[in-house]
Amino acid sequence: MIYLMFVIAIIVAVFIALKLRPKTISHKYTSFDLKSIGIEQIDMMEDGSEFEIYLYRLLKEIGYNDAYKTIDSGDFGADLVFTDKSGTRTIIQAKRYSNPVGTDAVQQVYTARNYYQAKKAIVITNNFFTEPCETLAGVNAVLLLDRNDLTAIIEHFRNGNYEKARSIIEKEPRIIYEFWDNPDMSIKKDEKAEKLLQSF
Repeated sequence: MIYLMFVIAIIVAVFIALKLRPKTISHKYTSFDLKSIGIEQIDMMEDGSEFEIYLYRLLKEIGYNDAYKTIDSGDFGADLVFTDKSGTRTIIQAKRYSNPVGTDAVQQVYTARNYYQAKKAIVITNNFFTEPCETLAGVNAVLLLDRNDLTAIIEHFRNGNYEKARSIIEKEPRIIYEFWDNPDMSIKKDEKAEKLLQSF
């Protein structure tokens, strides 16, 4: 009986240790020649951490020498941090998705700005962005870099035109001024709640 309990305790301990072990990053994309990785290889990456490592290496290669990758858990919504050519600290939220990116990415990176004392926030993806995501980014001055932007950055990098790659990363975000000029545009009332309140 004691032997059986001992064996069960060992099995449980091994199971817990496996569950709690730190996630290892595949070295598939950390040791490769960076110029051999295109958008197709990014689409096939196993998870977001490989994409983050790829972008980290890419930022370093194109001249952002102070770039660093944040910790995997508890990053407060930013995966990468760097300073652009004007001296502006910038954070990036990297999203390697098989579907369009939604508003949560903008919410995460926007709230992370103050934590990292950054003035600029970027979301970059191998996919595209939903319309609500583009709207939220537009009213919060978050730069969205989609699949087409990422492909262009990769091509400029492969051709050795690092300045053009940096110009895409450092472009100004699309800002939707109509929301500032007409605050009523963004107000969407819950009609059911309004009717319920009127019935009291």
